[in-house]
Amino acid sequence: MLTRRATLAVVPAGLAAPALFAARADAQARYPVQTVTLVTHSSPGGGSDVFLRELIRHLQPVMGVNFAVENVRGGSGATAVARVARSRPDGGMFYATTPTYIQTTLLSRPEFGYDSLDPLSVVFLDPEVVYTRKESPFNTLGEAMAAARANPGRQKWGAANPASLERIALERLNRLTGARAAVVPHEGGGDLMINVLNGTLDLGIGEVQEIRAQLDAGRVKLLGVLTEDRLSDFPDLGTAREQGIDLVVTKFRGLAGPKGMPDEIAAQWASALATVLDSPAYKAVYTKESLVPTPRLLPRPAARAFTTEVAADIGTSLRELGVAR
Repeated sequence: MLTRRATLAVVPAGLAAPALFAARADAQARYPVQTVTLVTHSSPGGGSDVFLRELIRHLQPVMGVNFAVENVRGGSGATAVARVARSRPDGGMFYATTPTYIQTTLLSRPEFGYDSLDPLSVVFLDPEVVYTRKESPFNTLGEAMAAARANPGRQKWGAANPASLERIALERLNRLTGARAAVVPHEGGGDLMINVLNGTLDLGIGEVQEIRAQLDAGRVKLLGVLTEDRLSDFPDLGTAREQGIDLVVTKFRGLAGPKGMPDEIAAQWASALATVLDSPAYKAVYTKESLVPTPRLLPRPAARAFTTEVAADIGTSLRELGVAR
């Protein structure tokens, strides 16, 4: 049970019981630390960085604590995972989860892998889109793949992390199309965007929120989305399957903490996240970014089960690609 240090005081007898009851209720409602650090392997402007910074704008008034975002680069996310795994399980530090932290673990076997953390909540499913610069001759994913098949080995594609879901998606795209394109990894979505815009890369892959500014400015265009169905806010954007490529990718965004964190803290997070997901202000933001909320995966037991299932699926995909045993 969460406890807080209290200062003893003399209370008039008639007020003792109500005062003690109020103090106990207040102690249970308050979060146990003043400042919470949210760690991401993403560079500033990358998908996880944008996700965290927008989330805390709405979460801070609900939880009544201060938030800080810490960008910890290196090791395809392993350095950031280690940072959180070594922290105290007091609710003061969490890691922004995506499939990357699972893939990094399965590919490189770091000292602290995804299973060194305890999933807290899965907040969103995050559709992956393929995009290119405005001046590109390609207007659809089908056109880009037709050119890649006709000229194998000539295209360069960018993903945001060496062990990311995006990197694996592009490698699968290579296999499905015979493009033999060079897949160039980056430490974050911001770095990737620069190389798409300057023409170093023929196309990139990422989330809508990390490319939104350039999309709204008309500097990039979408070629396709790797989901089962079209996005409601981009109804004219064809899925990969509709464009003749049998590829569907599911990405999630959530939070995980060090092992040993009390159930009371996890329950506070589930309640607070449910509140902000229902708020009209935040709903307007994440709807614009094509994020799909997952309220059923906010409680910690559900997040744990989901992560185990996704890890098994990723392991199967990596073995099929011949990059993991």
